Amino acid sequence: MKEGWEYSTIGDLCDKMNGLWKGKTGPFVNVGVIRNANFTKSFTLSFDNIEYLDVEAKQYKTRKLQKGDLIVEKSGGSEKQPVGRTVLFNREDGEYSFSNFTSVLRIKDRNVITPEFLYKYILFVYLRGDTRKMQKATTGIHNIEFDKYLSIPVPVLPLPEQQSIVEYLDSAFAKIDAMKANAEKALNEAKALFQASLKEMLEPKEGWEEKTLKDIVDDNCPISYGIVQQGNHIEGGVPVVRPVDLNKKYVTVGDLKCTTESISSSYKRTILRGDEILLGVRGTTGIVSIATKELKGCNVNRGIVPLYFKDKIYRDFIYYEMLSPTMQYVFAEKTTGSTLKQINIKDLRMIKFSYPSIENQQEIVTTLDSLKTKVDHLQENYDKISQECDALKQAILRQVFE
Repeated sequence: MKEGWEYSTIGDLCDKMNGLWKGKTGPFVNVGVIRNANFTKSFTLSFDNIEYLDVEAKQYKTRKLQKGDLIVEKSGGSEKQPVGRTVLFNREDGEYSFSNFTSVLRIKDRNVITPEFLYKYILFVYLRGDTRKMQKATTGIHNIEFDKYLSIPVPVLPLPEQQSIVEYLDSAFAKIDAMKANAEKALNEAKALFQASLKEMLEPKEGWEEKTLKDIVDDNCPISYGIVQQGNHIEGGVPVVRPVDLNKKYVTVGDLKCTTESISSSYKRTILRGDEILLGVRGTTGIVSIATKELKGCNVNRGIVPLYFKDKIYRDFIYYEMLSPTMQYVFAEKTTGSTLKQINIKDLRMIKFSYPSIENQQEIVTTLDSLKTKVDHLQENYDKISQECDALKQAILRQVFE
């Protein structure tokens, strides 16, 4: 606590309301429901993907969001992102409420503390890591212990001083956000150019061959799902590639965080040789990477199909073809299931690929490799700037509130 400041608690300053479940008893009203998915990385609200639900009118009456409400994520989060993110609802128009995975803090007396000042202070508390100590995990979901959350001490300053602090932070954050936005703009422009190049260069042309996937993979490496269940993480066990590992062109042993005790004879067919394309076919379908030679002897989990190609097929060309907008559309079209999305092997085998001579494949790959290297460089630059911006915001908040 800062010397000379007076403090209260969140619980004393605010009323707390729990979120809505989908309505079961009418009459109903259709409203936009704020969910965790609407929280941005910058701790603001995005209205791009609002879900509209029919909720009970009597429940909505007491849970209609008002300008100045603070929406707290009470369930969700992850190991890297603690539960407890908070956003400020700053709209006067529209009919909006909030989901059962969130709670709302509504200030009792705005002559005591303003929503903008409380939001900035709660952001400081979250970024400092305080809510991590208040979370407990059940069945993989992190829940915040709200009694502890409501007991968080909050400085109560004269309103002019609160306003002065908010204006200073808004000005500083705007400059930081502009720096981050410029890096993001450069990255998005490079990604758009790369996608346009993929579409143009991989559009089938005269003289290209067309074959199904089953006809271009190596006959000794059938198209098959990986291990159904990788089991526990075993020290010194067999490394297993998961869809979460397919986040760049090449996957190395150092990228893998999961191992299994042993591999049953039924899944020896998906033991990697190295040099395969690894295609995500479960959950997030259509993600793709290439296994490096050092992955020889490793395996893949149920969400991945390894693909080893015949000599006349240049692996990197098919990798880029799989990344192309056209093929991503095909993967999406072949994806079935509502709860667990996946591509069936029988459908995967029949997907058609087009390719030119090996010489032309290599020329196209060289060009695309160059473009992708630039995109990857800009991605690394954006990630670095993003981290630096977040750290700078934390430093400014500490300077003000500690």
